[in-house]
Amino acid sequence: MTQTIAPRVRMLVLLFLAVTGALLAGAGPASAHAALTGSDPAQGVVVDKAPTQVSLTFSETVSMNDDSLRVLDPKGTRVDTGKPSEVSGTTYAVQLHSGLPDGTYTVTYQVVSADSHPVAGAYTFSIGSPSETSVSVSDQAAGGGVVGWLYGFGRYASYAGFIVMTGGAAFVLACWQRGTGVRALQRLVVTGWVAMTAATLFLLLLRGSYTSSGKLGDVFDLDLLGEVLQTKTGAALVSRLLLLAAAALFIAVLFGAYDKREGEEKRDLTFGLAIGGTVVAAGLAASWAMAEHASTGLQPGIAMPVDVLHLLAVATWLGGLTTLLLALYRAPADRPVEAPAARRFSRLAFSSVLVVVATGTYQSWRQLGSWSAFTDTRYGQLLLLKIGLVALLVGVAWISRRWTARLADPTTEEAVRKPAPEKERVTASAGTTDTAKQTSGDAAPGSESTERAAQLARQQAAVDATRQKRLRDSDTHRFGLRRSVLAEAGVAVVVLAVTTVLTSTEPGRTEQDAAAANRASSSSSSSAADSASGALTLDMSFDTGGTDGKGVVSVDLDPARTGANEMHVYVTRPNGRAFDVPEVKVAFTLEAKDIGPLPVVPDHITTGHWSANGVQIPMAGEWEISVTVRTSDIDQVTVSKNAQIG
Repeated sequence: MTQTIAPRVRMLVLLFLAVTGALLAGAGPASAHAALTGSDPAQGVVVDKAPTQVSLTFSETVSMNDDSLRVLDPKGTRVDTGKPSEVSGTTYAVQLHSGLPDGTYTVTYQVVSADSHPVAGAYTFSIGSPSETSVSVSDQAAGGGVVGWLYGFGRYASYAGFIVMTGGAAFVLACWQRGTGVRALQRLVVTGWVAMTAATLFLLLLRGSYTSSGKLGDVFDLDLLGEVLQTKTGAALVSRLLLLAAAALFIAVLFGAYDKREGEEKRDLTFGLAIGGTVVAAGLAASWAMAEHASTGLQPGIAMPVDVLHLLAVATWLGGLTTLLLALYRAPADRPVEAPAARRFSRLAFSSVLVVVATGTYQSWRQLGSWSAFTDTRYGQLLLLKIGLVALLVGVAWISRRWTARLADPTTEEAVRKPAPEKERVTASAGTTDTAKQTSGDAAPGSESTERAAQLARQQAAVDATRQKRLRDSDTHRFGLRRSVLAEAGVAVVVLAVTTVLTSTEPGRTEQDAAAANRASSSSSSSAADSASGALTLDMSFDTGGTDGKGVVSVDLDPARTGANEMHVYVTRPNGRAFDVPEVKVAFTLEAKDIGPLPVVPDHITTGHWSANGVQIPMAGEWEISVTVRTSDIDQVTVSKNAQIG
């Protein structure tokens, strides 16, 4: 039995690393939780007179610094003056130099949303007429690169540490008080505390670079650290460190003085530790709730305490599960996990699951807002994956409850405590007799005799411990419980990884609202451009033939004349929602003059939107405009329409 433990534990560790790496690598730059819903001048518009300022409107309040909002001329020179200012609510503006010449200008922004995540983007507008620009808008991202990956890993480590520390302490205090004397459980809880403390310090150092430059060299910039300490996220991280100091005292008492108390004194200390531990754990959970998703959007006054309950229930369930797994494998032979302890945890875990489901349902409604967001947004797709994994976890937990019920059967307890078979007892007695004879025969005055006797005593103790462990492991119900709990822990690792990615993904409600606002803005801008300069708009339906492969691609060409043109491509689903496909390519062909195809690869601007400046149309005529849309690694299609240009 012991030979099979190490491979299983190694398999669980490998699963942990693989899932963490895959999800964090696939997450890429952190998605914006505050979305740009409006701008003045609008995206892609051509204005007759140079504006005096540029204003941006977001879906929620954001934090800005001096370089958060920049306006660049066609050569890449900044033309904004002063600091960005709040105009009203969620609208922010920056003043421009007077007398700006005609041409295409680029607006870039990098801010921090109210739920602590960095947001970056860019768009263009033109004064007089469009022109070529040296500014690229395809590399505007926030929270990516090495710093973004490290920050994501730190978030995972802090969640894991909280779950192990809180759930482990709750399991020992509420279910198995004899476990305070088990060294393996002590190490587990202390490891959780160390992981969470180290991760919190790590996040505090990375925060400044994560929300601004993204450079690894800025991690130890004291000026950035000072700015972080003045933000809501910085205050939450510092509060977490202070609460971890209180948690260290709680752990020291739980695994120190508590184990030595008896009777009435121990009951009083149990009550005090339960109250104090709950307060500290709730405070740690609140350090996430006060700075992330729950702190902004709909009903924050309800969402934050619900989020705290959700985190506490998850920690009690999954952390207690981890502790039970370790106790089943590593508890001493003379102190195995008793059936009543497993039964108490089964009831506690069931209550925690009910709380997780109730609070998770509320948070899902709050973050999604519609059924379509489950399939049309990345947040909804990740949430569906998490729901499926939790359902699987509950199914495995139900199997564990069945094993626990069997373990609680008095006949099972009697089988575990049954003495060794007669043959084994005779063998053990013979070994003890031989040991005694060898000790008496080899004994000699001096230290060698004492050392030999101590060595033989240790050997005999090891033999006795092995025999007791073999008897304990012979219980098929206990063995079944071990396997089911190990499976639960494996699924829990994946659930935690998906949850970590969810917390850095734009909520479905925000993504859909932003897409609708951007679509309305682009439609109004296109209509204005059509009436003013004869801009061209073509809508083409496509179907790549794969899963989720249908949609509509719209090509806007402005001013649709010979020479340089500005092109915008919008890809939407059949229901009008923005569709963020992997790749879009455009080609222009004038068959009458045997010109083309002239390829154009537009830059990705935002969800479902691509743009290209300076698209050259060499002569007037009826051009065929072909658009290639790729929706997966193997599914793509090319659609085309003819249009008069020039």
